[in-house]
Amino acid sequence: MTPHIKRSGFTLVELLVVIAIIGVLIALLLPAVQQAREAARRMQCSNNLKQLGLAMHTYHDTYQKFPAGNYSCCWGTWQLAILPQLEQGNLYEQYDQSNKYDDAYRYSASINIGVAKQRIATLTCPSDEPNAPISSMTSHNYAANYGNTGYSQQATLNGVTFGGAPFAPNSATTSLYYGFRDVVDGTSNTMLMAEVLQGKRTDLRGFSWWSLGSNITAYLSPNSSQPDSFSGGDCISMPEQNLPCITSTTSNPAALASRSRHPGGVQILRCDGSARFISENINLDTWRALATTRGGEVLGDF
Repeated sequence: MTPHIKRSGFTLVELLVVIAIIGVLIALLLPAVQQAREAARRMQCSNNLKQLGLAMHTYHDTYQKFPAGNYSCCWGTWQLAILPQLEQGNLYEQYDQSNKYDDAYRYSASINIGVAKQRIATLTCPSDEPNAPISSMTSHNYAANYGNTGYSQQATLNGVTFGGAPFAPNSATTSLYYGFRDVVDGTSNTMLMAEVLQGKRTDLRGFSWWSLGSNITAYLSPNSSQPDSFSGGDCISMPEQNLPCITSTTSNPAALASRSRHPGGVQILRCDGSARFISENINLDTWRALATTRGGEVLGDF
């Protein structure tokens, strides 16, 4: 008589239970992995800002001032000015400063567009999605602080009084440059740069080769649900992407908020060279005070 051999193994029910347990564990682990990745990206973003701060300080040591926020519409911005301090001297030397950033695109007469097509790693936050809105020219993630009102630094904007800023827009008729001597409120109490998001498709927010795309103001709070005001046709309103926008008007002039993909806030660079994460729930008056150089405000906790 053949002896009966008992075979060991999983029943179908047991196998399904094991699979279910593994699924639950993966579901629990995935958010932790995502949080760890975002923490690493945020740290890299902070390091980028510190490198940017070092570049700005080096520029100031050389010229005893910060670069202009921009040189009229299309003749370069602070981003072009500090390329040598960001170890991008070769790109700077290639740029023909007698022409606009996109002259090759418009007139086939300049190599500047070749420079503007380059993505500067130090100016790109890894939490955001890279965009190149015009003819492969790149957007980036950091912008100059133009103060607490609008891009044009209005003396007052809907009851908000301008309190100075580290950067200003230059034009063919005005040349405004500031330096540490102008930061009366203190370098640790004043924002120098802040994060912005790269717009999607043809949206020019974050297009920092260009004047309007190279700045933020603190008129709106960080990651504000209120829309940016931008020149007509240059923004695509995408509130679900933290990119609400409306066309600017005389009563609602151009003003861009600091925005990021980091949960809960944005990162800024202060004039003393330190990077700091700022909660999107910061008191709006405190946020605006951080953006002024001579407002004389007493900062609350932030």
